[in-house]
Amino acid sequence: EATYGVIGMTELFKIFNSMVTPKGDILIPGINDDVLPMTPEEEATYGVLDFDLDVYKGELGVTKLAHSTAANVLQHRWRYPSLSIHGIEGAFSDPGDKTVIPCDITGKFSIRLVPDMNPAKTMAQVRAHIQDVHNSTGSENEVTVTTTVSAASWLGDITDDNFRAGEYATMIVHGEQPNLTREGGSIPIVLTLQEATGTSLMLLPIGASDDAAHSQNEKLNRSNYRNGMKLLASYLDEVSRLALSKERRKLPRHV
Repeated sequence: EATYGVIGMTELFKIFNSMVTPKGDILIPGINDDVLPMTPEEEATYGVLDFDLDVYKGELGVTKLAHSTAANVLQHRWRYPSLSIHGIEGAFSDPGDKTVIPCDITGKFSIRLVPDMNPAKTMAQVRAHIQDVHNSTGSENEVTVTTTVSAASWLGDITDDNFRAGEYATMIVHGEQPNLTREGGSIPIVLTLQEATGTSLMLLPIGASDDAAHSQNEKLNRSNYRNGMKLLASYLDEVSRLALSKERRKLPRHV
């Protein structure tokens, strides 16, 4: 450690600043090349979603968003990769003044992968970019890039009967046509289950948008808990009806 000069912290900030813009666009070369292109059919689905930008800003506690239209906001939440900077380990963060500069720091960030990005390829691109930026500083410090966990993305097939059953069940329980959405959550077990079973999977939510998942004030409304049981039962009933209908269509017809 030292009490003078410009050491590792400034270099870490330079690396962070080189990876993403204030609007969330990732600057790492090649990282967007494998993102699944948007089709006209997918783009049309954003126009029918029940999403209010003003309500969304109120929930976040902000007055302005990085993108101006509902479609762009949702697309950057759901279908484009994002890079988030989470913190710096080893740096002074307590109240009060401090002049000592840490000699060893760890910057933490994550990248949300989307179809059809490959985790190993993305990691290689990140490593190369960080090393290039570090080399450009002429610093004699060492930089090491470590991955703690990685997982491929998953995208459900909304034309599958699973989704039809989920839509019917939601309308039965809640009396409304559900929105088909994508999310940026980390649920790697979904892809594992789909690959292991060879069948289509669907995530059928029972919570609310303000449940604050994984935070200190995470909740689940009791009404959603009760309706969740009804939703699961209705979904299973609808799945069985669709399966039975298919079997009947396969039966030989006698004239």
